[in-house]
Amino acid sequence: MLKGLSPLLSPDLLATLRAMGHGDEIAIVDGNYPALEHARRLIRLDGHGVVPVVDAILSVMPIDDFVEEAIFRATVKQNRDLLDPVHAELIACCARHEPDRAVVPLLGPDFYPRVKAAHTVVQTSEPRLYGNMILRKGVIYPAA
Repeated sequence: MLKGLSPLLSPDLLATLRAMGHGDEIAIVDGNYPALEHARRLIRLDGHGVVPVVDAILSVMPIDDFVEEAIFRATVKQNRDLLDPVHAELIACCARHEPDRAVVPLLGPDFYPRVKAAHTVVQTSEPRLYGNMILRKGVIYPAA
């Protein structure tokens, strides 16, 4: 345990977040996602939901501001506009940390290859379907 850090940030997850470079992506997925098959690197956070895990990650990881789109969510089947409650919660969580960034819906054919290319996949025990998100790491700017 460390002061000021969420206990959801396990040693493996902290090391991974620190090792990721600018532009690397991390996928945070629900309990039904085929993470073992899709992950280049897999971190399991069993017993935790996707929203608290995203919240913990965003408490320490900057989001890429060199690109227009850097936060992505899965969609319900092929419906880009449908928001399940888990999506609304993820969007609200992201807005608390990154109020100027939109959460972009990605249909399955675009979402799955992006997860497979991600630096790391974090699998949660989120029981709600389509509770999946991708975050693109940004930079920490030097002090003025």
